[in-house]
Amino acid sequence: MSESVPVPGPPTPVQRTARWLLALAGWSVDLPWPPEPRGIIVVYPHTSNWDFVVGILALLATGLPAQWVAKDTLFRWPFAGLLRCLGGIPVNRREHTGFIEQLAAEFRHRSWMWLALAPEGTRARTEHWKSGFYHLALAVGVPVGLGFLDYGRRVAGVTSWLSLSGDQGQDLARIRAFYADKTGLHPALAGKIRLRDDI
Repeated sequence: MSESVPVPGPPTPVQRTARWLLALAGWSVDLPWPPEPRGIIVVYPHTSNWDFVVGILALLATGLPAQWVAKDTLFRWPFAGLLRCLGGIPVNRREHTGFIEQLAAEFRHRSWMWLALAPEGTRARTEHWKSGFYHLALAVGVPVGLGFLDYGRRVAGVTSWLSLSGDQGQDLARIRAFYADKTGLHPALAGKIRLRDDI
């Protein structure tokens, strides 16, 4: 494995600035350092463009070096370079390109890798989550952090870490229970917590 595992240190100027901006908007962050050096963070619900802003500030506020996946159309000039520096990985959802397999390979040769993504894949209401995160976590044997942007309490965080069992019904029941009291900016747009191949 190619890189050392980072450890939390004293707050940097960037962290302090991000915390100040969040506090100014009435937000707090509840995101302790992950219990393991590699894993996937799902972020739900995703119902507004503001989710991206709050989520990035939350990561910066904690100093957690994580990467995140977003649609490739966000990565345009003049912001593409900045987004990549902040950990962004563009994905073309219009094509099937073996992206999950590429991420699995990255996980296998890195000693540290936390990857955040929104399994709904869109701000519009959906009838299911994209299942890539689930299959990826099982394939590489990493936990799933349940990330949230709770507009009801104005808290952003990750406070639950799941080791998936492979029993999709059981795993999704635990995920649904966790998110039952989390509210997006537009609650009616929150997608159903089920996978495309969930029966």
